[in-house]
Amino acid sequence: MGSGYWSDDAYRAAATFRARTGSADFAYSASTKARPVSEWTAHPDLDPKGVGVRESRDNDEHPRSTPIVVMFDVTGSMGSVPVAMQKQLSQLHGLLLRKDYATDPQIMFGAIGDAETDYVPLQVGQFESDNRMDDQLRNILLEGNGGGQKSESYELAAYFLARHTATDAWEKRGRKGYVFLIGDEMNKRKLRSRHIREVIGDEVHRDLDLASIYRELQERWEVFYILPRQTSYYDDPQVRGHWRDILGERVLFLEDPNAVCDLIAVTVGMLEDVVDLEDGLTDLDDLGVGTSVVVGKALAPLSTGAARVPSRPPAGLSGPDDLL
Repeated sequence: MGSGYWSDDAYRAAATFRARTGSADFAYSASTKARPVSEWTAHPDLDPKGVGVRESRDNDEHPRSTPIVVMFDVTGSMGSVPVAMQKQLSQLHGLLLRKDYATDPQIMFGAIGDAETDYVPLQVGQFESDNRMDDQLRNILLEGNGGGQKSESYELAAYFLARHTATDAWEKRGRKGYVFLIGDEMNKRKLRSRHIREVIGDEVHRDLDLASIYRELQERWEVFYILPRQTSYYDDPQVRGHWRDILGERVLFLEDPNAVCDLIAVTVGMLEDVVDLEDGLTDLDDLGVGTSVVVGKALAPLSTGAARVPSRPPAGLSGPDDLL
């Protein structure tokens, strides 16, 4: 995947058409939730069951692809974040491409739920360079349930990305892609083998250690966790400590969820050594988007040299009381 070119005009025209016809931006979610819950399923394009690999590949149009993954927690109060991001998708792509923050960006969207309680606990799209990325984002089912235990199945998403993705950025150039997990709760205590079998279809028959999954993921990906305000556990010290144990300074606290596109773009630009934080914030001010203050606060820890080196997750987490 990853061919074609993004068009702002096509993006705006599609949004205008939906508004005029009364069509929902997330039409698949709306139609699915109108049916009995027993019939809820992932959109066929986002169903992870039986997927061999999601690929970010170079092509004639995009010879030096940069893979970027954005995975949303869509439980509870988190369902508003992908809605906000969809409305600003053109802005994200504009910063990445027209500001040269990343060469030939290919973006994959997905969604995270609770494998213990949700009907659709994982959704994974394709890497796209054109307006199909808008289509896959709008095909996410915003299930909105969750298990209520202050934990969701982020570790299941981490497993899929570690073992079911392939990128030319890594295989040809030894360059990591970018993973942004957006949520407000903790991982499960461990990755249950039955969840892997039921949701992804891999024949795994032993539970997997949480820290080892993230170590494996970080071998090929620069991994960040974004915790937005206006969600359930933004100020929860247990949630913050849990993610810092796994990702260190790559846990980004975002006071305005509407700034998530800007935060992702500037983060990529900084890690690609295209801009420093000050330059990135100036670019946001030049766009008149009004998010430079909250983006700057979220990225302040990342602007230090120590925080920008490739992350090395710890051998273990701080203690079992931090996990659910």
